[in-house]
Amino acid sequence: MAVLDQTLLLCVYGFFSNLRPSEPFLTAYLLGPDKNLTETQVVNEIYPVWTYSYLVLLFPIFLATDFLRYKPVLVLQATSLVVTYVMLLRAQGMLAMQLLEFFFGLATACEVAYYSYIYSVVEPAHYQRVTGYCRSVALFGSAAGSLAGQLLLSVAKVQLVHLVIITLTTATVASVAPWFLPMPKRSLFFHKSPAAAEKTSSTALLEKTEGSESKCPPNSRDVSTVSDCEPCWRSGSSVQRSTCPPLSMQISRSSETGGHSSGLVEVLQVLFDDFLKCYRCRSLLAWSLWWALATCGYFQVINYAQALWENIRPSQDSEIYNGYVETLSTLLGALAALLVGYLPVCWSLWGELVLCVLSLLMAVCVFAMDTVRNIWLCYSAYVFFRAIYMLLITMATYQIAASLNMQRYALVFGVNTFMALLLQTLLTVVVVDSAGLGLDVFTQFLVYGGYFAVISVVFLLAALYKLASRRRSKEEEVLASSRAGPGCDVTDGASH
Repeated sequence: MAVLDQTLLLCVYGFFSNLRPSEPFLTAYLLGPDKNLTETQVVNEIYPVWTYSYLVLLFPIFLATDFLRYKPVLVLQATSLVVTYVMLLRAQGMLAMQLLEFFFGLATACEVAYYSYIYSVVEPAHYQRVTGYCRSVALFGSAAGSLAGQLLLSVAKVQLVHLVIITLTTATVASVAPWFLPMPKRSLFFHKSPAAAEKTSSTALLEKTEGSESKCPPNSRDVSTVSDCEPCWRSGSSVQRSTCPPLSMQISRSSETGGHSSGLVEVLQVLFDDFLKCYRCRSLLAWSLWWALATCGYFQVINYAQALWENIRPSQDSEIYNGYVETLSTLLGALAALLVGYLPVCWSLWGELVLCVLSLLMAVCVFAMDTVRNIWLCYSAYVFFRAIYMLLITMATYQIAASLNMQRYALVFGVNTFMALLLQTLLTVVVVDSAGLGLDVFTQFLVYGGYFAVISVVFLLAALYKLASRRRSKEEEVLASSRAGPGCDVTDGASH
């Protein structure tokens, strides 16, 4: 099968699997007469299961995706989505909805296969283009689904259960596409081809010059749009190298496994060695830290935003416009991500300060959603919150991916997402879960606002430390020059 046909099938799958008209109205559906659940059950006992299952399944699915060579995991994701919406339509009771959240967590963890499959069947020169196609189609499907759901609800006056039926239909259509994809012959870790291994062994993973950290990276114009929770789709093949100092000039040990299938222990050892090499870079560590911290808070906000809106404007009493909000926030977030390449910012110098300021703006948005009990202001704050996150996560992705080859940034993005989920799980257990504090949704958002404020303070301190270090280095250079200067003058004078 030609690469174009494979890309087309992936785009079809990405579009229909993300075309979910019922998604913006899930909380209203669960609280409504169709499921008749209480807010405490939905917020404190059902939704947390997604977080727990996603965390537990992420690393095993990451390994299984590579070992099974992508296609079986794509089929598993498609099947999990169908099961999720069948249960959403037919199943009743809290335990059934908790099981539903487990299957949705499984589908979410399997997304790594969607964004990794294409790299096994195309040449590296085409990574960015096909990634752009698949990612754009997935975003368009998500926006189209939200808009369609809102129009059906507001204009056609359909019931929420009909939106679930439509979503189940689109998930079923999407589930057909993966079966027609060919099984790749190679993968990143377990099934490396001899040609790929030879190519890897002939290039250094990070080619940098000493002292390049002080230089500003070129203003990149080829940054692709990034999603909120996909770790492995981004290609760094055609972007400028970042200003991070050399992590390692060694060849990845995984290149030594070319030409045969690697064992689990060997792959884990390679991943651990690469993990240690990657996170020695202070700049990469800083961006990864923001990634993990901010993504944790972002997941919490978008997961429980509908519950907040339901408290401010109950769907049983008045018309809601969640679909318009999700559509606008998705499109504006995609636009913000595209604008990253045009921002005239020296990220190596001002990156931490920018992260500080924009994290503070995210905190303000969350506080506004919590304290201003006006649905329109709440909607607006949510849209700006998502746009800021999309902008920053795109920049973080670029800064990380531009320094690494594909094998390593798949690892780094996976680790960053895993750390975000681990933090989110801790936050969920303490703040949301009925086994912990079980706070109401307004108090939860107060906590989330404070959480982003703490992130802002962390990167303010990092920015001040970085600026102080640079200033101290310049003063030492000036002092050294001033000490060397008179000596040269004396020597010159004596020579006359």
